[in-house]
Amino acid sequence: MERSVAEIREKLEKKEAVVMTAQEISELVDKGEDVCNMDVDVVTTATRAIMSGTYAVLSFPVNSPVSFKRASKVLLNGVPAHVGPCPNESLGILDVIVFGTAHSVLKHNYGAGHLFRELVEGKEVDVSVVTNEEETIESQVKLEEMPYAKLYATRHSFKNYAAFVNVSDKAVNTIFHATQFSPDMHGATLSGCGEINPVQNDPQMETIGIGTRVLMNGAEGFVIGEGTRSSPAKPNLTGVADMHKMDAALMGGFKTSAGPECIASWAVAIPVTSQSVLDAILQTDNDIPMVVNDVDKRVMIGSSTYADAWKNTDRAINFNPDACLDCEVCKPIRDCPMEAIQRKDDRMMLNRYQCFNCGFCLTVCPGGVFTAELGTLHFEMEGKHQDVPIVLRQSDRKRAEELAEKLKEKILSGEFTLNEMVERIY
Repeated sequence: MERSVAEIREKLEKKEAVVMTAQEISELVDKGEDVCNMDVDVVTTATRAIMSGTYAVLSFPVNSPVSFKRASKVLLNGVPAHVGPCPNESLGILDVIVFGTAHSVLKHNYGAGHLFRELVEGKEVDVSVVTNEEETIESQVKLEEMPYAKLYATRHSFKNYAAFVNVSDKAVNTIFHATQFSPDMHGATLSGCGEINPVQNDPQMETIGIGTRVLMNGAEGFVIGEGTRSSPAKPNLTGVADMHKMDAALMGGFKTSAGPECIASWAVAIPVTSQSVLDAILQTDNDIPMVVNDVDKRVMIGSSTYADAWKNTDRAINFNPDACLDCEVCKPIRDCPMEAIQRKDDRMMLNRYQCFNCGFCLTVCPGGVFTAELGTLHFEMEGKHQDVPIVLRQSDRKRAEELAEKLKEKILSGEFTLNEMVERIY
């Protein structure tokens, strides 16, 4: 079975094509149904997770021309921005690059991920410029006032990532946990959306390549190549999209014990062009390995599957504020990586718009206000069977599934058009 993207696009134009989400395909496979190439033409995939390899390029006026010659230092809501590469001498315009891992110098646990989301939400951002004459200029800017604002990926959408445990006898500060990672394998964290992850459904990069149109944080963008540390065995992608068209709900900052990280979301349409593409699409979480790493030494200690995280588990967190014990120190409020939990009028409140469904709240709440089945890692280490409960998910499968469904709707309506890649990555 071989067919071209052009053939599939023609079927779409005639309203004859079958488009399904990766989740829908997996559910058919789990029921024992035989899915062949005649049953589906396009499969939509998605992922939402912490993606450190993110940066923004922003260009906007900050003062009148000739008001200063060059900027030497810039802060956006306290987040450091790198000036250039163009100096824009005496134009009163800034060109800056903001790394997704940058941390505010003014506010604890605020980083570039928070900044990017607030810009897309339309909020005003404080700008502080130190010129090369050592003068300071203070102003504000909104995204709508930035003629150029693009978000770039240097390493996004891994084929799938890994789970982490702390084998050592000491707590560890790391980006892979919201608080200090408890010792002696008392809990596990993980990343990766398993069977619906884009590159997992096209691991040979037969349909995903340079120039492939995608949704990045809900905005149409393009794959521009392979990501850093990418390899045929462990591929990931670079890409770019316009921030003006992004959906803030798909972005954000995520607090970790090593500082705030950046959240990003991708959705990719996989045209079923060959049997090998279909074979990858038919793999479910039960078939997809999830490496288990020791977070302290960053070495593999075992292997599980994504079924441990996503089969018979809850995508969203259940919330019962009546169970609150009114603890003197509310650990869910204190430790929530998204600051999505507050107390208002002596009652617990959960901001679903902000919530990442990571599940950490339920692992620290003694009253059962938050409940969900997060799963348990099952793996062998040094000849012994290990069962380690998952205490934090750094991928949001719920929103990823919703994003794949949204892409499906866009394709069927003609709002999103499949395109051929310009060149293969591998």
